[in-house]
Amino acid sequence: MLSGPAGVGKSTIVAYLREHHPDIWHSVSVTTRPQRPGEVDGIDRHFVDGPTFAGMVEADELLEHAQYAGHWYGTPRGAVEDKLAAGVPVLLEIEVQGARQVRRQLPDALLVFLAPPSWDELERRLRGRGTEPAEVIAARLATASIELAAEEEFDATIVNTSVPEAAEALVALMHAE
Repeated sequence: MLSGPAGVGKSTIVAYLREHHPDIWHSVSVTTRPQRPGEVDGIDRHFVDGPTFAGMVEADELLEHAQYAGHWYGTPRGAVEDKLAAGVPVLLEIEVQGARQVRRQLPDALLVFLAPPSWDELERRLRGRGTEPAEVIAARLATASIELAAEEEFDATIVNTSVPEAAEALVALMHAE
């Protein structure tokens, strides 16, 4: 499982792995946040409305779920359990709150924290997206400072200075398990 603050490059790492390591199955999360330009529903995320998400929580269809920056995110349980049962390497890209829930439900899961090279670089990445208003970026930065303090809760840390290097380090950790 890969976690870390917004803007650290989790989605970029996952895109690299999809291209270079198709044997690793990536769980597609469900979210209530609006679709960003270039994102494809069902590939990048499943975009749903609030009532649909609440119904999934009620039906225990999510392995984990958390509210982040005003929107809900979650990991569909069934597909993850099916892949794990089949022995397929599974990668979850989730927020720190969700990582804590997964730790409780899947205690043997490998939790990897993706860290930015520096705070300034994290801020540059978030602002450089150009997809969110200033108040959303400020909220994400405030949350990021809290999430960075949670690094010690994880089994390993990878600093994202280079996407290929960070992705290959993640693959090495996954195969070592």
